[in-house]
Amino acid sequence: MKKFILTFTLALTSIIGFSQDTGTTITITIDNVSNDNGKVLTSLHSSETFMKGKGIMDAETEIKDGKVTIIFKNVVPGEYAIMTLHDENDNKRMDFQDNGMPLESYGISNNVMSFGPPNYDEAKFIVEDKDLNLNIRF
Repeated sequence: MKKFILTFTLALTSIIGFSQDTGTTITITIDNVSNDNGKVLTSLHSSETFMKGKGIMDAETEIKDGKVTIIFKNVVPGEYAIMTLHDENDNKRMDFQDNGMPLESYGISNNVMSFGPPNYDEAKFIVEDKDLNLNIRF
């Protein structure tokens, strides 16, 4: 009986371990951060979460020599957009001028730079079965 329980536990652990490595890896590179102060905050969003708070996956990355690399693993196929912010003062939010213009650099997938808030339809991209490498510019 002990051998059966041990074998069953080992088999279950193996199945769970292998099942967690499904999905696509998205690697994001930002190479034009203005300085190494603070951190870069990055979020992977669906249309339901875009511009509404936390993303489906979120990351906080140290800056080295004006560059960062962010990796989201096990992303299921679908439609997404990425928002990223250089949080220079490390207060976990975007700071604005009195007139509503951002004080800190930001970027979105597809490197769309428009006047006004980011738009999901312009930033969206499709995740399928191949890993993605994206470059976002501030």
